[in-house]
Amino acid sequence: MQRQDLLTRPDAPRFWVVMDETALRRPVGGPEVMRAQIDKLLDATKLPNVTLQVAPVLLGAAPWHTYGPFVLFRFAMSELPDMVYSEYLTGAVYLDAREEVATHLEVMDRMAAQAATAHRTKEILKDLRKEL
Repeated sequence: MQRQDLLTRPDAPRFWVVMDETALRRPVGGPEVMRAQIDKLLDATKLPNVTLQVAPVLLGAAPWHTYGPFVLFRFAMSELPDMVYSEYLTGAVYLDAREEVATHLEVMDRMAAQAATAHRTKEILKDLRKEL
C-alpha cells in the first residue's frame, strides 16, 4: 500500500507499465477479487504520471516473453545511471552496465510499440471486467 501511495504524491515518479494480457486473465482469488484489481488498474490510468499498456494475447509469442519481467529505473539526476532490476527463481539482480541497460531499453521500446495504446488499454480493461 505504501508503494501505491508513491504514485499519488505531489512529486510522484513517472510509472510506465507494459503487461501481458494473460496476467489479467489468470483467475486469482475469484471474479470479485479480479474485478477489484482491474478497477484499481483503471483508477491508476487516470493518474497523469502513469501509463499502462496491455500486450494483447492476439500478439502471440512476443520476443520479450523469453526474457521474463524486468523493471527499468531512469533517474532525473544525470549522475545516477539508468538501472534494470530483474528477479529470478532464487534471487534478483540489478544491472547498470550501459550495454545491458540499452538492451533492456530496446526491448521496452519494442514492447510499448507492439502493445495496445494507453487509450486502447482502458477499453481492454473495461471489456475484461465485463467478462468476469
